[in-house]
Order: sequence, then C-alpha cells, then structure tokens
Amino acid sequence: MIVCVGNTKGGVGKTTLAVNLAIARALTGRDVWLIDGDRQGTAQTAISIRAEGGHSPGIACSQYSDGPTLRAQVQQQGRKFDDIIIDAGGRDSTALRAALVLADVLVVPFQPRSYDVWALADIAGLVDEARSVRDGLRAFAVLNCADPGESSADNLEAAAAVADVPQFKYLATPLRRRKAYANAAGSGLSVLEAKPVDRKAVDELQALVNALF
Repeated sequence: MIVCVGNTKGGVGKTTLAVNLAIARALTGRDVWLIDGDRQGTAQTAISIRAEGGHSPGIACSQYSDGPTLRAQVQQQGRKFDDIIIDAGGRDSTALRAALVLADVLVVPFQPRSYDVWALADIAGLVDEARSVRDGLRAFAVLNCADPGESSADNLEAAAAVADVPQFKYLATPLRRRKAYANAAGSGLSVLEAKPVDRKAVDELQALVNALF
C-alpha cells in the first residue's frame, strides 16, 4: 500500500505524521519504505537519528525531491516493500504531484486554523489532476495538532469545513497537540515506542492507523 502524506501548505505536521505512520506499520512486522519527498529532508534526518540510536525495527528511508526520480524509484523498487509512506508537500512540487499519481491513499494533515482549512482547496485541485491520470486515489483529511478539548469549537469548525471540499473524506481520528510527539521525534521514535508512555497519544495514533489500513 502506498500512502502519501502531503499538503501544499507547510507547518501542518506532515513529516511527524509520516514518520509515525511508517514506524507504526514496521512495528507490526511490515516491510516499510519511507520516502522523503521534501528538499528539507526532515524525515530522513529523523530516521538517521533512529538508526544512530540503535532502535528497531529499522526503517528503510530514501530522499527523492524530484518528481521523475521519485516516480521511477517507486516503480522499480516498490514491490520489495509491503507499505510505502511518502512524505511530500509543503508546497506544490513535482515530488508531490508524482506521489499523488503513485499513491493508493492521500493523507492531508491540517490544523484547526483558517489558513490550513483554506489550503485544502489548493491540494484538492491536485487530487483532481491525479485522479484524471489514475483512478482509485482515496483522499483523507486528518485534523492534526488539534485542540485538546473534545468539544473545542475550533476543532469542530475545522472538521465541518472539510465537507465543503468534496475531494476529501474527513477522518474522525484527530491527533491532538501533545508534547509526546516532539519528545519522540527527537529520538527518531514513534509515540508508540516513547517512554514514558503517553497513552492518549498512543490511542489517537493507533485509531488513525486502524482507519487508514
């Protein structure tokens, strides 16, 4: 299964989400390939830190910020892996466009802020283009860094706004703003592995993984 975690807007937490998804799948015994499609290379840095720390399972990670290269590598090497997670976006790029054509699933993280919600319309256009080339792309919007309160007005308004963007299905599995994500990322870990355990963060991530896979 190929999953693209992407957004044309930066700062929405896509790399953190991509790394957590990749590790979560690897922890179940899947062979996972994490592809960093962003020139900043943050996902690759996180996996390098993980490897240096001797954490297992190991995660195969490559960086391809050029669309044609990303597409060619996935087409040539993809069958070796059970799951491929592509961290793409932060802007409209050839890597993001290539990932959308390759992916079975697009996960668009967005935060409960007006600018993030408005940006969904931008990537919705890219979803339409990808679907015109290849049928079957499923696109989900996921509320990331959501306000902690279950009944937060900002969370509810942001979730409701997704209904105005028909290209996406809203997944009611929000990831709330928790320090555990930053703490885990600093060691190249998922919140599923970090100690001490943040049970709420673990439950939220697991709910998202279950919904996607």
